[in-house]
Amino acid sequence: MFSFTLENKDTKTKARAGLIKTSHGEIHTPIFMPVGTVGSVKAISPHDLYEIGAEIILGNTYHLHLRPGEEVVEKFGGLHKFISWKRNILTDSGGFQVFSLSEMNKITEDGVHFRSHLDGRKLFISPEDSIRIQTKLGSDIMMAFDECVPYPSEESYVKKSIDLTYRWAKRSKDARTNPEQALFGIIQGGVYKHLRKQSAEQIISLDFDGYAIGGLSVGETNDLMYEIADYTTDFMPEDKPRYLMGVGTPEDLLNCISHGVDMFDCVMPTRNARNGLLFTNNGRLHIKRTDWIYSDEPIDKDCNCYTCKNFSRGYLRHLYKAQELLALRLNSIHNLTFYISLVKDARNAIKGGYFAEFKQEKLKKMKIGGDNV
Repeated sequence: MFSFTLENKDTKTKARAGLIKTSHGEIHTPIFMPVGTVGSVKAISPHDLYEIGAEIILGNTYHLHLRPGEEVVEKFGGLHKFISWKRNILTDSGGFQVFSLSEMNKITEDGVHFRSHLDGRKLFISPEDSIRIQTKLGSDIMMAFDECVPYPSEESYVKKSIDLTYRWAKRSKDARTNPEQALFGIIQGGVYKHLRKQSAEQIISLDFDGYAIGGLSVGETNDLMYEIADYTTDFMPEDKPRYLMGVGTPEDLLNCISHGVDMFDCVMPTRNARNGLLFTNNGRLHIKRTDWIYSDEPIDKDCNCYTCKNFSRGYLRHLYKAQELLALRLNSIHNLTFYISLVKDARNAIKGGYFAEFKQEKLKKMKIGGDNV
């Protein structure tokens, strides 16, 4: 069971509000998906995620394949039961991790030979393997196997890559066995517009349940990322979800929502939280600064999260400097709440007809605050 309904379109931008339905509930877009790499969002419990308002989380096929293994997860009844999460899960194909984390040996027509980043074991993954693993994990949305090219890459290499990604996408779709699991295709093409157009046409011709823009936020400038994302969504169907993979900052989310993107994921809110960098409506806040020793203010007076309602900057600084584990949880709760509230507010603005003004005001406040809140 998978469906997508386009509910509203902004009149001044390409921003969209929609509704995805799966057997595990509704996903209101635009949506941000917290990243649960090996079956947990770092430092956060499922209860925390429910309280924060997360409607879908992401799991990493590559990492879960290495440990505990998809057979173990399947034995427990799938990833939802294994991690005690009753809402939606999207699993990536494993392709990005294979290319970014591993000592790669060889890309072939059949798949990718590589070494595990954990113990150096020689491994192989094909489009069929990726779908088989994701099927055993039991995610609500699976991703087709693709090649994520680095930046910069020569145009000739990217051309060969999108053709390979197209052939792998066909094989991914043919390998799908559970119609209850949605399958998204991934558009590649680097920063070459004509190749993005070609890849979009190739992948869309296969009629997936949704479409992702891959291969961005891999080293190119923000302006170039926005330009390519904006260009690519012009070729993506209006009646299917649009997912920009691995993006990004709060500013990235707002800008790419205005370019017609519906779904986002990124480790940034949780990774930065663990390093003491917090996002607020007035810019970024470094909790370790001496300025906060005696501060009884919350991180963000406009935030309604558990952390901001109960704890001061002074206490949170103390926890972080003392290397208390509670600091990681409380910081992560705040940053994830900020991200999920941001896309929820953006959705309300789209439905209310004032998204352009909302975006401009938010970006202005965050820029003024900068890194000195």
